[in-house]
Amino acid sequence: MDRRLELLQAYYAPLSPATVKLETMQHGFAFLETLTQRGARLDYGELTLQGTLHKYKLSQVSDEQSQLWLTEHLAKRLNVCRYFGPQENAIFAFNLDNNRVENNTEIIPEMAFAIRRLRERLEELGCRPLVIASGRGYHVWTRLAEARPNQVIYDFMMKVAVLIAAELHFMGGDRRRVKFNFYPDPRTENTVSLRLFGSNHAKNRIFSRILDLDRLLDEPESWVEFARHLEVGTVPAATFDLAAEKIRNTSV
Repeated sequence: MDRRLELLQAYYAPLSPATVKLETMQHGFAFLETLTQRGARLDYGELTLQGTLHKYKLSQVSDEQSQLWLTEHLAKRLNVCRYFGPQENAIFAFNLDNNRVENNTEIIPEMAFAIRRLRERLEELGCRPLVIASGRGYHVWTRLAEARPNQVIYDFMMKVAVLIAAELHFMGGDRRRVKFNFYPDPRTENTVSLRLFGSNHAKNRIFSRILDLDRLLDEPESWVEFARHLEVGTVPAATFDLAAEKIRNTSV
């Protein structure tokens, strides 16, 4: 088996492979038949206005089919996105997007500040993150040794984001230029998914590399760091509980 496939399966094991969203340029009735030929159920399909990227949510996905789609993901022929558990999770992610309309793929100063402070905050709290470049910004993943309720995780992420936005405002930046999205989010459970590491971004077709401090690693280096984070980056449950309590009691 491809070592990268093993890493993906292990890293994202907390997210059920039975429900996925696929991002692909393929479409048509014949393609839809291939999606469901191994028993998966097509919940919906979305043909985007760009005409090059289409999205399909599927459930009741078998382990065999999940592995095949992850192989396609690694081959950069489609992207696999997974959904977070509706009640609790042992993995969570911040999704930072550039809100600048003129050029939303540019890493603006506000984004550079936010991602640096987010990493620093999480590391100070003992929750070492994995930071992945993603089109308009970054995906910031943290793995937990044990699942925690979604509301607890969401409250933690929201308070961290508020603190960073306050710092950005204090430093003279425009906090409105950086949009924070949270996974899991109790308000959007079962409706919002996040793309897994290991493929090209769906729109710009650039490999989503890992950010190591202030340097984007190349593709081979990114896989090395991904494996390292899987090995040493999982946060003990007690550490996260202390972090959640500390951040809850931190004033803005």
